[in-house]
Amino acid sequence: MNNPIEQRAREEELVERVVRSFDACPDPRLRQLMAGLVRHLHAYIREVGLTEQEWGQAIDFLTRCGHITDEKRQEFILLSDVLGASMQTITVNHQAYGDATEATVLGPFFVEGSPEVPLGGDISGGAPGEPCWVEGTVTDTDGKPLAGALIEVWEADEDGRYDVQYDDDRTAARGHLYADDQGRYSFWAVTPTPYPVPHDGPVGQLLAATGRSPMRASHLHFMVSHRGCRRLITHIFVRGDELLDSDTVFGVRESLVKGFERQPAGTSTPDGRVVDGTWSKVQFDIVLETVRSGLRDGAGSGAS
Repeated sequence: MNNPIEQRAREEELVERVVRSFDACPDPRLRQLMAGLVRHLHAYIREVGLTEQEWGQAIDFLTRCGHITDEKRQEFILLSDVLGASMQTITVNHQAYGDATEATVLGPFFVEGSPEVPLGGDISGGAPGEPCWVEGTVTDTDGKPLAGALIEVWEADEDGRYDVQYDDDRTAARGHLYADDQGRYSFWAVTPTPYPVPHDGPVGQLLAATGRSPMRASHLHFMVSHRGCRRLITHIFVRGDELLDSDTVFGVRESLVKGFERQPAGTSTPDGRVVDGTWSKVQFDIVLETVRSGLRDGAGSGAS
C-alpha cells in the first residue's frame, strides 16, 4: 500500500505538470482559464475519490448530451442551468448596480428573428393560454426613458411547451417590439404557468436519479437592449406560485416576482380588446444599467 504522503505528492505533482503544459499559451486569459479548470477538476477527482468507472459514466453522460442537442434543443445549456452554473455565472458578472433590473438565466429556448409586433400587439401567435396584458417602461439607471429600446419576449404556452418543442414549425408565444418615445411598452401574451424543463434526455435522467423535480416556476422571458446600456436578460415570475422556492434552474430573484392580477370575465381591457373569459395584467418597469466606462457584455447592442 502506498504511503499516504507519497500518494498525495504524486497527485499534486501531476496537477502541476498539467498546469505547466499551458505555460506557452499566448492568450493570458485562456491560460488562466485552463489552469483554473485543471486545478478544480483534479481537486474534485481527488476529493471524492472518483473511480474510473464513474469517470467513464460521466463521459458517456456528456456524449449523450451532445447526441440529443440539435438546432432546437441545447442539452448543455439545460445541464448548466440545473447545476446552477448558469445562474452563478450571471451572479458573478451582473453585480447589483443602483436600481438596475436584475438578470437571470437565458434558458435554452431563445430564438433569433422572432416576429415584430406593434405596441399593444399580441405575441401569442395562437398559443393556448389565458390572455395577459403586459406593460411598463424602459429607462436607464439615470432615470432617462429609453426610446426605441428593443424588447424581445418569449414564453411557454399553458400546456408547458415552447413553440420549438412542437414538430410543426409553428412560431408562437414569442415576439419583439420597440419602446415608444417615452420608453413605454405594452403587449398581449399568455399568463405564465409552471412547466417542466425537458426531462426525456440525459439531464432529465440526472434529475430523476438525484430526486430533483424538473419543474420551473411560472415566468415570462425578456431580453432588453439599447445603445449605451448593458443588455438585460431576465424573467418575471408570478407572485404566489408555489414553485418560486424550488425553481429547478435557480432563476428566481425576489425583485423579479410580480403580481399578475387576474381580471374577471367581462372586465374592460386597456386597449379595448374583447376577451372571452378571464385575463390577467402585470406591470414590469425595466431599468437598464448605463455603460459608464469600457465595453461590457451586451453593451452597445440593440436599438439606437
